[in-house]
Amino acid sequence: MKPNYIFTLLIAICFFSFTSIGQTARVQAIHNSADAAAAVVDVYIFTSVTGDQLLLEDFAFRTASPFVDAPAGIPITLKVTAPGGSPSTPVYEITTTLSSGSTYILVADGIVSTSGYMPAQPFGIQVYDMGREAASTSGNTDVLVHHGSTDAPTVDVNLQSGGAPLVDDVSYTEFAGYLELPTDDYAINVSTADGATIVKAYDAPLATLGLTDSAITVVASGFLDPSMNSNGAAFGLYAATPAGGDLVALQESSARVQVIHNSADAAAASVDVYLNDALLIDDFAFRTASAFIDAPAGVPLSIEVAPGTSTSSMDAIYELPATLVSGETYILVADGIVSASGYMPAQPFGIQVYAMGREAASISGNTDVLVHHGATDAPTVDINLQSGGAPLVDDVSYTEFAGYLQLPTDDYAINVSTADGSTIVKAYDAPLATLGLTDSAITVVASGFLDPSMNSNGAAFGLYAATPAGGDLVALPESSARVQVIHNSADAAAASVDVYLNEALLIDDFAFRTASSFIDAPAGVPLSIEVAPGTSTSSMDAIYELPVTLVSGETYILVADGIVSASGYMPAQAFGIQVYAMGREAASTSGNTDVLVHHGATDAPTVDVNLQSGGAPLVDDVSYTEFAGYLELPTDDYQINISTADGATIVQGYDAPLATLNLDDAAITVVASGFLDPSMNSNGAAFGLWVALEAGGPLVELPTNTLSIREFVNVDQLAVYPNPSIDGDLFISLPQLTEDIDAFVYDISGREVIKTVLSNELTKLDVRSLNTGFYIMTLRKGNDSFSVKIAVN
Repeated sequence: MKPNYIFTLLIAICFFSFTSIGQTARVQAIHNSADAAAAVVDVYIFTSVTGDQLLLEDFAFRTASPFVDAPAGIPITLKVTAPGGSPSTPVYEITTTLSSGSTYILVADGIVSTSGYMPAQPFGIQVYDMGREAASTSGNTDVLVHHGSTDAPTVDVNLQSGGAPLVDDVSYTEFAGYLELPTDDYAINVSTADGATIVKAYDAPLATLGLTDSAITVVASGFLDPSMNSNGAAFGLYAATPAGGDLVALQESSARVQVIHNSADAAAASVDVYLNDALLIDDFAFRTASAFIDAPAGVPLSIEVAPGTSTSSMDAIYELPATLVSGETYILVADGIVSASGYMPAQPFGIQVYAMGREAASISGNTDVLVHHGATDAPTVDINLQSGGAPLVDDVSYTEFAGYLQLPTDDYAINVSTADGSTIVKAYDAPLATLGLTDSAITVVASGFLDPSMNSNGAAFGLYAATPAGGDLVALPESSARVQVIHNSADAAAASVDVYLNEALLIDDFAFRTASSFIDAPAGVPLSIEVAPGTSTSSMDAIYELPVTLVSGETYILVADGIVSASGYMPAQAFGIQVYAMGREAASTSGNTDVLVHHGATDAPTVDVNLQSGGAPLVDDVSYTEFAGYLELPTDDYQINISTADGATIVQGYDAPLATLNLDDAAITVVASGFLDPSMNSNGAAFGLWVALEAGGPLVELPTNTLSIREFVNVDQLAVYPNPSIDGDLFISLPQLTEDIDAFVYDISGREVIKTVLSNELTKLDVRSLNTGFYIMTLRKGNDSFSVKIAVN
């Protein structure tokens, strides 16, 4: 490999230091000839003292030498040859005399070839004799601008932000003189001299490049129209630093852009998008988004939308002129109607532009949400948390962006309401966490029609999210809750009913002691649940209405109890739907059965539910219409009884065969149903416990049990002695005892003072803690009991 040009240059410097008269100038050479024939050249220097000396070997296009000392005060000739060529036959030479102490910038421009370039500006070296190696003012960057593009017109250089030109009317081969700029990052453009046409736009990142206190040369380089110039290097701005080496390309200005197709017009279901007549997005479908892309900034653009069948931008149905700002991020949303008829209101098609877009959340752990109203027939709306508080978005109208919400990433339940908050239009879940949107920025658009019937039966209204990656928009699901309805009204007039939801038939011919399965019901919006006779034709026949707003994600158990009839029932508890808002569809712990108990028997008192084997009540003091909350029971077969709240009277005993019914891991609702005294209630259904399963259908009756204490012990031969007790002991003789028996001792006021379990045929009972007097000892098994009077001395 040949020695690099810097090494050769150093040799030349040493040579001159011994042969010259000691006068020097500082010189930097820049190769800016875009002719392929001059892509690499050798440069010789000739003086009358030294003759021809190789100064720069293999000097490449768009490179620069460093600043070096060169002889001053004597004529020197610079000769340019092909690589390895003879200085006696140079392709170009120039003779000059440098002034001692001056600094020179030498730029090689132009065309060597005799054909293939238009215009064929001749090759030459342009000399600037007031060069700088550092900024004249600390904190600045001094920029020398040189026009070296053979096919570019006279131009201005401007800040994209406007104002007077930085460089005014610089023509090919000219230097514009130094700009003394505070070191910063600038966005500039190159325009025609009259300012009417912007040729190109660039970023000049002086601060980012670390050019504080530096002086640089920026050259216009290459061809505006490579096709007319042997497909040579394209036009650009390139910077030479004092250290030389490869020129630094100034990047063309760009902005980040995402396009969202939100026009619900069927005629625009698929469109083609053009940028300055070039196809940008082919077959762009409704409710899809592009990824973020780089788009030219600082220059006028035309964004054209054409039908998906288009062959060119000449087929465009819409055009948006725009000039993007370098470094900004844009969200573009296409809304509105193309068709001449079939839509009401026919808001015209257009592209809405948001110029402060984001590709990521501004704060770690957040999701930034930009909200856009793009539903043509929707009014001005608010967006609210279903849990209440000030609106998240206040009064956003069609085509408007509401600005970013900076939300901690979580799953939210929201609603869309009219601007005055009086009417909730729709309710949605916004599952930002579930969707994995931590640290993301998204755009949520109101999309489609509130009334499709007035808009060619187009897409229904919804909220849809565009992510930075683009693709299909993500539908935010309408908020829903899970609901089971249980018919427990024992009134014969309500034996079969129709259930309506917001006037739409939900359950037809819903029979007493049946349950629906769990269904999804709208949440976050006001609902009306209407109950009508089974012969109804519409909700106008309703005999009962329940207004309710369900909470998104919750599970509800609704039980219909009570009396419809005006007579024949005592007491005539009014018909109503009882709501339990913490329902379950499965057990909360594996291996359990979760049991929700509801008292729905109109003539039953407040009761307890007890295990027949004794212990504290499973359910304590549950009254008509109340839910007792879930019992989380290991799945087994149980024997229970219903007693009065004071425990003194057992109403009935039941088997609860949870294991036999295969209710492992299930959640069920047990309702007290029917009448304790049917004779007082039109001879209606008798009292019982009935189970609603998760799958719904007919309720399952719990069988009664009639255990008798006589099945386990011969109470006719029961003996208690000594009675009264002596020394605080009583002996209880239980002949033929086959199973444990519960024993309770009550004082004369009915207060329980002793409770024990008798396991043997002869048991000693310690009554020392009791005061002198009479007591009742009751033996109990299941629903049966046997009592004897005892005395304590």
